[in-house]
Amino acid sequence: MNTPIIIGSRGSDLALWQANHVKNKLKTLGFEAQIKIIKTQGDRIQDLSFDKLEGKGFFTKEIEQQLLSKEIDLAVHSHKDLETASPKGLMVAAVPERESPSELLILRRTSVDQSQKFGILKNATVGTSSARRKNQLLAFRPDIKLKDLRGNVPTRIAKLRQGNYDAIMLAKAGVTRLNLDLDDLHVVELNPAEFIPAPAQGALALQIRQGDNLLADLLKQLSDVLSLETTQIERKVLNLFEGGCQLPLGVYAEKEGDQFRLWASHANSWEEMPKRICISGTKETLAQQAVDLLKKKSSPKRIFISRDLHKDHFIQRLCSHQGCTLTAVAQIEVEYIKSSFPQADWVFFSSANSAISYFEQADASGNRKYAAIGEATAEIVNKYRNCDFVGSGFPNEVGKSFSKQIGSAKVCFPVSSSSKKTVQSYLRQDQVIDVIAYRTKAAGKPIPESDYYLFTSPSNVDAFLNANEIPDRSKVVAIGPSTRSRLEELGFNPIQAKRPSLLAMVEETFNDPSET
Repeated sequence: MNTPIIIGSRGSDLALWQANHVKNKLKTLGFEAQIKIIKTQGDRIQDLSFDKLEGKGFFTKEIEQQLLSKEIDLAVHSHKDLETASPKGLMVAAVPERESPSELLILRRTSVDQSQKFGILKNATVGTSSARRKNQLLAFRPDIKLKDLRGNVPTRIAKLRQGNYDAIMLAKAGVTRLNLDLDDLHVVELNPAEFIPAPAQGALALQIRQGDNLLADLLKQLSDVLSLETTQIERKVLNLFEGGCQLPLGVYAEKEGDQFRLWASHANSWEEMPKRICISGTKETLAQQAVDLLKKKSSPKRIFISRDLHKDHFIQRLCSHQGCTLTAVAQIEVEYIKSSFPQADWVFFSSANSAISYFEQADASGNRKYAAIGEATAEIVNKYRNCDFVGSGFPNEVGKSFSKQIGSAKVCFPVSSSSKKTVQSYLRQDQVIDVIAYRTKAAGKPIPESDYYLFTSPSNVDAFLNANEIPDRSKVVAIGPSTRSRLEELGFNPIQAKRPSLLAMVEETFNDPSET
């Protein structure tokens, strides 16, 4: 093994941070290293988007050539830039612990509209050169205008500040690693299970020559098992599609007990509506299973969901693209109750209706903070005031994280007359002020027979069954634990969505393993 170890890297701020990060890790193991800067095709060509460039490995080939010719000993890559098969004679020896794979949507403050999906104003201009990002952005927000964006991370942010864009999209990992100050901008972190990142986004790949066994053994000490496993699954999907970074493909995997859960979004071109899946399986079979589902022609399904959705809603368009007929009709009516809301440090909203009732009645001035149980409720809260806490996961998970954040603060909970009060159970009794803000009443409406019945609350279940029956052959999906429990009490065997969202519920119908 050569000493010092020569590390090959691109010359951008982010690439050099990554190379120096590995250099410092090697130093802690007692080995000196030097960095050699190498310019790649992706660095030289700045006026074209990635989907217009020919070939793959835009940011890696020149570095790999110097590795093969023994001008360098180790290449440090952003893992998502690497081709899925290393050139003959090279290998990925280690994948260090992965940074967050999430995307950041970074907006000029004058371009923020919290009433819109992702907080971007209508018809905004968003900068990205990624076919995958373009594809998913247009799927969620078909009104936006896309404009190519190239350059290193600081350059892209500078172009946003100069007013060339209303918003830009960047990987969170790069912004975090460079410790950039974005206080003058509005930053939205996107859930990777909703806006699906590139395969291996946020991970580094340490590439060496095959047969360099001493260096391989050394680098194993820098590798992280979970990061290696999840990136291998994600990149196997990319490999089976024979695609590079110009392919509109998002893949994200998480460990789930003894198995893995995978989310994927794929389209043949970025202008098309993508096909989405969310499946579980073993690391050996999951990638092939995902590709088979993504390539398979969707079978027509009839889906009912107990929520009113306008005809242009993302869920409506997604179902239509995947060959489904969606009936979206709420089975309850809401009656808002005239209420007095006492002063508190926080106001916590467990539903969109609780937020509407509160803000239409209460004095929302002052320094109190606002919390929402999830992203959908936060979208309503943000129409009135900035939401300071947005829960992630099911109510018990939200209760735990919210209690840690607020300490001993007092919290007002505008609730329905039938609230389960799950989040409140994680706070001390003297912290909680419950106020009945609305009640629901059954308004069960006849629904055409469906293959899948998706329920968003226990009250919707009861109201629906007052006016309808569920055929034995049909399947039932619950948004969360309380809805699942009510269905089980009534003798059903529901599927519980993996996240408490409409998208997660619908994804359960796309991925039914019993279909042939």
